[in-house]
Amino acid sequence: MNIFRRPDYKSEATQFIDQLKAAKPALEEGQREGRALLWDKTIDRSAVKAYGEARVPQKPYVYQTNAK
Repeated sequence: MNIFRRPDYKSEATQFIDQLKAAKPALEEGQREGRALLWDKTIDRSAVKAYGEARVPQKPYVYQTNAK
């Protein structure tokens, strides 16, 4: 062991999170369930492809009328 090595630093935020996880062990599982509910979705690639193919290109100047 090196005599000049300092002890590992832990910020107050990290200490708070560690204490919170120790006090509420089910917290991480709840976070995973929330993430799965909102973010972890299966993507229908054929529908995404169809949406891309059906897209109408935008005109260079959106507010221009089609008067001729």
